[in-house]
Amino acid sequence: MIHKITVDLPKHKNVELELDEKIAPKTVRSFLDCLPLDVGINVWGEELYTDETPVNVDSENSKSLVELMDVAYWPQGKAICLFFGPTPIGNKDEIKPYSPVNVIGKILATDKKFLKDVKGGTKVTFRLSK
Repeated sequence: MIHKITVDLPKHKNVELELDEKIAPKTVRSFLDCLPLDVGINVWGEELYTDETPVNVDSENSKSLVELMDVAYWPQGKAICLFFGPTPIGNKDEIKPYSPVNVIGKILATDKKFLKDVKGGTKVTFRLSK
């Protein structure tokens, strides 16, 4: 099942996500059960990741490398991650999380340039799309 999620970014455009239960069903269900979720955002290279969330799932089809615009859950930090470009530890042309993540969906078509302007500490809200 596909779920549409909106991330409300104050002073920026909202970001639309599409989560797919086929990829990591336990992780997607746990995340959906926490919505709406108000949480702080951190920046690491071209990745936005949340402060610790109530989502508590172990590794589920975890990946050490992700694709551009992937949405993932980071079990080690209990965080939701939005990958829109390279991270500091990836080699050229690869996006490498700090440690393996459970990919749960995609950031839908958006201009990733404004994501680079999001500052660490910004409070955001993840919610089901209307």
